[in-house]
Amino acid sequence: MTLDDLDRRLLALLQANARESTAQLARRLDVARTTVLARLARLERERVITGYTVRLAADEEDRSVQAFVGIVTDPKQGREVTRALAGLPELRQLSSVSGEFDYIALLRAETTARLDALLDEIGQIPGVARTTSSVVLARRVDRG
Repeated sequence: MTLDDLDRRLLALLQANARESTAQLARRLDVARTTVLARLARLERERVITGYTVRLAADEEDRSVQAFVGIVTDPKQGREVTRALAGLPELRQLSSVSGEFDYIALLRAETTARLDALLDEIGQIPGVARTTSSVVLARRVDRG
């Protein structure tokens, strides 16, 4: 799908505030409200927009513990491992990668104790052969 300038401006406004009303978006874009509704429907249908979410304030994220976890799976177990990991509310991102690991997971837990328990849970998932964890000490650049 090719995005035009209006699509890109609409997406930028939504990334800044996904709760902004369609009427307000239309005013800011200088188009009709029905145009915004049609664009949103098309962007959702074409899977350019796959969901709307809540972004926590930086200080809320700073109170939590984040870790990147490299996960090695048994051959042909990736689908089952992915399904089990997707059920963890602390999972923020899961990527399949090349190299030493099969997957890299980004986890966010309220405490180090919860992170420790979560790592134990991941290690017990059938098909997980090994994990390696790196706790995030500080974010140096965050463009999220």
